[in-house]
Parts: sequence; C-alpha cells; structure tokens
Amino acid sequence: MDAKTIAWVSYLTLIGWIIAYVSYGNLNPKSSLATYHLRQSFGIMVTSLALYIAFWMLVFMVPFLSFFITIIWIALVVLWVLGLISALNGEEKPLPVVGTYFQQWFQFIK
Repeated sequence: MDAKTIAWVSYLTLIGWIIAYVSYGNLNPKSSLATYHLRQSFGIMVTSLALYIAFWMLVFMVPFLSFFITIIWIALVVLWVLGLISALNGEEKPLPVVGTYFQQWFQFIK
C-alpha cells in the first residue's frame, strides 16, 4: 500500500487501522502522511471507546443525559469524516480541537 492508501484505510474501523498499521510497518521509507493519519484515527478510536464506557455508565445513573451524549457522538462522527476527507485528499490537516493533542499524545506511532 502507498502512504495515501494507508492514511484513509486507517479510518475504516479498528480492523482497517490494524491493516493500515501493519502495512505502514512494511512501508519504506516511512511517510509523514501515513504516520499523521494513523495518529489521528487512533485518537478518534481511543476517544470513542473512553466516551462509550463513561457514557454507558452515566446513562443508567442520569437518563436525561442521553440527548447530550447523542450530540457528542455526532461530533465524533463529524471528526471521523473530516479526518477521512483529509486523508483522501492527501493533506496533513489536524482535526478541530483535538488533532494537535492526538499528534502529541500518540508519538509512539512512528
């Protein structure tokens, strides 16, 4: 796979991310585009998982929060779409609000 393909495949669920990461390991030389989007998509997945666990517990305690939780899920889907579009265009454009943090926090993806 080339770098651009790795970048957009990384946004296709956890399995897509794993396939992209394994393909990235075989990529020589390493691409900043692929690294960038592997970090961004990993950040979206980790954030989604953490919020899912937290919200799952909260909804049982405070049911009326489900409306706000729905809004947050929609925001995550919007971030996912923006990241995917950026990858398809071959751009290293950070996700709004969280993108720069994902690049700092997930430096272990090299």
